[in-house]
Amino acid sequence: MDFFCRLVRRDEDMATDTKEYGSQYWLRLAVNYAPGIIYREIIKAVDDAKDQQIEWLSPLPPDFTEYRDQAFLDKLRLTLPRMQLENFWPKGGPVWDALARTAKGHVFLCEAKAHIPEVNSPKSGASSKSLRRIAASLNETRAFLNADPIVDWTRTFFQYTNRIAHLYFLREINGIDAYLINVYFLNDTTMHGPTSVSEWKGALTLLKTHLGVTRTKLSPFMKDIFIDIEELKKARTSRST
Repeated sequence: MDFFCRLVRRDEDMATDTKEYGSQYWLRLAVNYAPGIIYREIIKAVDDAKDQQIEWLSPLPPDFTEYRDQAFLDKLRLTLPRMQLENFWPKGGPVWDALARTAKGHVFLCEAKAHIPEVNSPKSGASSKSLRRIAASLNETRAFLNADPIVDWTRTFFQYTNRIAHLYFLREINGIDAYLINVYFLNDTTMHGPTSVSEWKGALTLLKTHLGVTRTKLSPFMKDIFIDIEELKKARTSRST
């Protein structure tokens, strides 16, 4: 009965979201209405996730909070044995679209996109003091990956590069079994989003080539998954009837 009540409240909370488009909305829908769909795509990409239950920690009703800084580590129940986040990145770091973990301690940091212009994020807007810390951590990450040092990661595709840096921080510095899951949605026509996986992959190939991260030490832990929003809509409809 408690489980049924939670589902009813979750449906009511989703029904209050009148903006039924965009990556934030579709990811909420996937996590809360159709976890089987996103689980299916994750286990295709991540061998460690197979035969494990994924516990979604955000975004959840009633407020669908997205977490950043120490709060995202606390939400994932992570203890950092070697370096604290404040020594790697200043406050105001990435806001994670979704967070999840398995019973065996694998954690998933999720970033969602529904149209290609979302990938072309602006440069860092940090203060000069914070920017120095950010640049140092990005340069450390880039050196570890043997990426082209000519490209300034604080200015080019900054949202993408700062997520890679946090994956490096968790996996390489602190030994956490972390994965960066980039969720790309298909057929969000309201946002003029891609209608095929090949369209997304074409744009992502350009991004990764420009940054020099097409094949790196972290590539096995950076996964792109693709979800058709029409499938999510069907799941929502079936849950509502």
